[in-house]
Amino acid sequence: MFQQYIIPFLLSFFLAIILTKVIKKIAWKFDVVDRPGESRRIHPKPTPLLGGVAVFVSFVVVLLISWVLGWLDDGVLLSGQILGIIFGGLVLLIGGVLDDKYDLKPWQSFLFPVIAALVAVGFGIAVKYITNPLISGSGPYGRALFYFNWVNLGFMSFGALFSFLWIVGMIYTTKFLDGLDGLVTGIGTIGALILFSVSLFWNEPMSAMSVLCLIFAGSLLGFLIFNFHPAKIFLGEGGSTFVGFMLGSLSIISGGKLATALLIMGIPILDIIWVVFRRIFSGKHFYQADRKHLHHRLLDVGLSSRQTVLLLYLLTLIFGVSSIFLQSQHKVFALGAVVFVMVIMAVVLVGMYRKRMRKVDI
Repeated sequence: MFQQYIIPFLLSFFLAIILTKVIKKIAWKFDVVDRPGESRRIHPKPTPLLGGVAVFVSFVVVLLISWVLGWLDDGVLLSGQILGIIFGGLVLLIGGVLDDKYDLKPWQSFLFPVIAALVAVGFGIAVKYITNPLISGSGPYGRALFYFNWVNLGFMSFGALFSFLWIVGMIYTTKFLDGLDGLVTGIGTIGALILFSVSLFWNEPMSAMSVLCLIFAGSLLGFLIFNFHPAKIFLGEGGSTFVGFMLGSLSIISGGKLATALLIMGIPILDIIWVVFRRIFSGKHFYQADRKHLHHRLLDVGLSSRQTVLLLYLLTLIFGVSSIFLQSQHKVFALGAVVFVMVIMAVVLVGMYRKRMRKVDI
C-alpha cells in the first residue's frame, strides 16, 4: 500500500526536474527573465523566471494520475476540492506568467490571488469550524469554538469568508517572502512534509490528504535542485503565489489545521505584518517593495544568502515539527514562542545593523 505514497512523490519529483529544464529554456527563448538592477534584487546575473510553471504542471499531472488510480478516493477529500486546487492554481499560474512577462500593475496582479481564492472556496475548500485550543474533548466538534457553517452573510457563509481571507493571506505571505534563492521553495517543501506528517496522526491511513502533500512536496523538491543558491531559475510570480495557495488550501482540507500552518509560516507571516505596517505608517503603499524584510536584515548583518535561507529553514522546521507532537492547547504557547523569537530577532538584528552602519561611517 505504501506505493500510494512513494510513487506519487517520486513521479512529481522527477517530473519537476524534467519540466524545470524545459521551462528554463522557454523562459530564455521568450525573454521572461529577471535582471538585476534594484537594490532589493541581489542576484548578480539575469535569471529566468516561470519556474512555478514546472511546479504547477508536475503537481497537477501527478494529482490527476493519482485521482484516476483511486489514490485520492478516501471518502474525505471531495472531487470539488480537487478541482478547486487545480483551477485556483491555474488562475495564479496565468496571472504569474503575465506578470513575469509584462510586469503588471499592483492592482492587476492583485486580481489573480483574489480570483484563485474565490475559486477554491467556491469549490468547497472552506473552514466549517474552529476548535477551542484551551479545552479538550472527544472530537473536534466537541471542542468547537465557532461553527462557521451556521453563520451566513448573504450569499457567503462566514466560514467561506474566513477561508477566502486565509488563502489570500497565505498567498501574499509567500509572494512577499520570495526574495532569496530557494527560500519559498524550501519552506514550502518543509511545510508540505509537516502537513503530511500531521495527516498521518489525524487522518485515516493512506488518506488523500497525505498523498496531496507528498505530490506537492515532490514537485517543490524537484524544482529546488535548480532554485537553491545560486539559483538557475526563479519561481516567478505564479510559483511564489502557488506555494502559499497550496499551503493555505491544504491546511483547510486537512481538517482545519490552521494552527499547524501558522507554526510553519509563523516567522514569515509576522515578518510580512511588520513590514506592511511599517510601510503604511511611513506613507508608502503596502505592496511597495524594499529591503526591510527579515531575510534582508540577516544579509545586512553579514550572513550569506545560503546561511540566511538555511537559518529560516531551521526555524520553520523547529516550529513546524513542534505542531506534530503538541496538543491543541500547547500550540497556543508554541505560537507565543514564535512571536517571542521574532521580536528578539528583530531587536537583535536592528541593533547589529545600526552598529555595523556606525562602523562604516567611521
